[in-house]
Amino acid sequence: MTETRTTCPYCGVGCGVIARVDADEVSVRGDESHPANRGRLCVKGSALGETTGLAGRLLYPEVDDQPVSWDHALDTAGSRLREIIDIHGPQAVAFYASGQLLTEDYYAANKLMKGFIGAANIDTNSRLCMSSAVVGYKRAFGEDIVPCSYDDIEQTDLVVLVGSNAAWTHPVLYQRLVQARNANPAMKVVVIDPRRTATCDIADLHLDLAPGSDAGLFVGLLNAIDGEEGDAQQLAHDWPLARVAAFCGLAEEAVATFYAWFIAAPRAVTLYTMGINQSVSGSDKCNAIINVHLASGKIGRSGCGPFSLTGQPNAMGGREVGGLANQLAAHMNFTPDDLSRVARFWGSERLAQTPGLMAVELFDAIARGEVKAVWIMGTNPAVSLPDSHAVCQALAACPLVMVSEVMRDTDTSRFAHIRFPALGWGEKDGTVTNSERRISRQRSFLPAPGEAKPDWWIIARIAQQLGHGAAFAWDHPHAIFAEHAALSAFENHGERVFNLAELASLTRAQWDGLVPWQWPIDPEALTRARRVPVVPQTHGATPDALYPFILNSGRIRDQWHTMTRTGYVPRLMQHRDEPTVDISPADAARLGVQDGQLARISSARGLMVARAQINSGQRAGELFAPMHWNSCFSRQGKINALVEGRCDPHSGQPESKQTAVRLMPWQPAWQGELYSRDELPLPSSVCWWRKATAGVLRLTLAGDKPLLAWLMAHCTGQGWQLQVAQVGDRSSLLAWLDGTLMLGYWEGSALPTLAQSYIEQAFRSAPQQLAERHALLNGQSPGEQVDQGRIICSCFSIGENAIREAIAEGCDSAAALGAKLRCGTNCGSCVPELKAMLCVKA
Repeated sequence: MTETRTTCPYCGVGCGVIARVDADEVSVRGDESHPANRGRLCVKGSALGETTGLAGRLLYPEVDDQPVSWDHALDTAGSRLREIIDIHGPQAVAFYASGQLLTEDYYAANKLMKGFIGAANIDTNSRLCMSSAVVGYKRAFGEDIVPCSYDDIEQTDLVVLVGSNAAWTHPVLYQRLVQARNANPAMKVVVIDPRRTATCDIADLHLDLAPGSDAGLFVGLLNAIDGEEGDAQQLAHDWPLARVAAFCGLAEEAVATFYAWFIAAPRAVTLYTMGINQSVSGSDKCNAIINVHLASGKIGRSGCGPFSLTGQPNAMGGREVGGLANQLAAHMNFTPDDLSRVARFWGSERLAQTPGLMAVELFDAIARGEVKAVWIMGTNPAVSLPDSHAVCQALAACPLVMVSEVMRDTDTSRFAHIRFPALGWGEKDGTVTNSERRISRQRSFLPAPGEAKPDWWIIARIAQQLGHGAAFAWDHPHAIFAEHAALSAFENHGERVFNLAELASLTRAQWDGLVPWQWPIDPEALTRARRVPVVPQTHGATPDALYPFILNSGRIRDQWHTMTRTGYVPRLMQHRDEPTVDISPADAARLGVQDGQLARISSARGLMVARAQINSGQRAGELFAPMHWNSCFSRQGKINALVEGRCDPHSGQPESKQTAVRLMPWQPAWQGELYSRDELPLPSSVCWWRKATAGVLRLTLAGDKPLLAWLMAHCTGQGWQLQVAQVGDRSSLLAWLDGTLMLGYWEGSALPTLAQSYIEQAFRSAPQQLAERHALLNGQSPGEQVDQGRIICSCFSIGENAIREAIAEGCDSAAALGAKLRCGTNCGSCVPELKAMLCVKA
């Protein structure tokens, strides 16, 4: 048995994890010594041990869909890249990286693309989540400086959360806020969000403003603050209280309360995430927030500051190395002095001289045929980028698509000519930086599976193929980190705040044992800050008669990005196992939409199908749907098929929060549940959603054209024996081969309610008794069934029916429910839902 201290690979909180390996079984617990989480983990982090299996992994290099040796894959990639560069120049090549990469991987990729291929066409999926925050900080401070720490949340008098459902997206940090609030009842919490989310559970004030109107709210606050005059303050004078309230769709009294609280609070922290950043005016919204902290002096001291929370485990590390197309390296830019400095440090004569293509621009350039080769590392742009159908068309037409990936089958890897098997969490070794600038080690504790390699190793070998091997002759990630740290300190006499000189001379043993370390900020840097004039704009899509709703997209509690890791963990599918769309009660009544009914949501670009959730916290005229589902987990479940690629002009970050759509209820002719040992080539007319289930494929299906006859013909063609039952509108089918259950299918005009655990058990061990098989054909258990209802607590698989029963028996608080059922006692993410159920009972 071994235990290893490492770091969680999910959100930007950067929680410390202790991974235990015992007889090939991996379990995890929170690291109490890590300052980010102090031992707490969310449900995704708690389930990390369930993501380390090899099912579906890409284990060997592939060229044109055929397994090959590493030498063959590298030779092929090198020769094809050289040919494209020789004919079309370095601008015809691009890298698209990820906040999932370790800092050492990111550094290697950035150095190769900008320093030795000679173009700055390396961008990252972090462009989609926090590039507007980068612009905001750089415009205010002259550098990408996050002037806050998590401890500030516990030392403040007022916490303002803007465009953040932290209870679900940053749950461990949210629980720190809950604890801080409990310890200091005088602390106030304001939540600014068009939706009433789980985060609002602790809000003293919830401002459900109109989508996109955040800048108006904060420019109005700047006007209310008696600050030093300047361009920003002069513009703010045009935003008195009445104008702000009208612009934001809020009551004047609510706005006045927020302003009074902010001005009166000795200390205030503003936490903001995707609701601010993912906007065509996201950069200005960030600066509007920073401006009020500068004007009020609530910055540069404990309990104060504008705090952008990153969404990925190493988005900050990517920013530090220069992994965005409009950065150079180590917080340096495309200025003559910085270009000279980096070229001399790298020994490069080919250094890119101008910024490269940002994410949406990059894939548009692929579509136009200007970029001929793209190397995609650890991300899934065919799902995550807006206008995803156009992205897929671009990849399909691109002469050379290379991917470095952990999973073999993703929406993006389906377009790859060359696939490199990369190491995953638990296998790779390096560093990550979290939202509060804290560098932590992500350590390996599992052997490399198959022939998978570290990303930095693959990049270095491609550099060697291109004739630049001497500059990439690293033998360990420690050597890369040391070089990265040395670059940050190179000719840095205080001009750049980012300076890792203290870490540049670490020995390999010291780097191996590195404890979480926060790079420092010189308070003097904050005194040079400037307020940026902001003119509020909504810039959102305008609803019309054809597309009357505004669609907002974002994360749900238990899933991560495009589900390539979390989507295969059964307990992470318990809370939400299908795409959903939240709709207000008024809109549902007007359209005749029932709770749980399927609906079709469409825009000018595409269509998705989701199950309606009538939500009283949803504003009329607005919808919310999760961003996670994709072609590996659903048919017509991809939200970015609807979203237009409109971007902030300063940051290049696309708008993901305001898309004009229409919604129509859909009552399919039938709905069904399918369990199978093998993948099935289902007809294109069938909508389906994959559900994570151990040892068997499970799909929920719906359609208007009959499926049962097709399934029977398929099973007969496999030589399987059939059992079929049809009663009224209900049909069921079992397919057997030599006493082994191969397939089960249950269908009705409404989605059948099945004994899922019994069905799953039947695939592990076929029932032998006639009564058992008869019950199975009906989708039921032969014994007494316990209907859990919807799972509320994923940590302990506690369903809503058990919770309702406990409430009926006298549990009158979330703490009492936790004491009886354990729900809410691990990560705490379900506590707001527990409280909502208690309120309904009351």
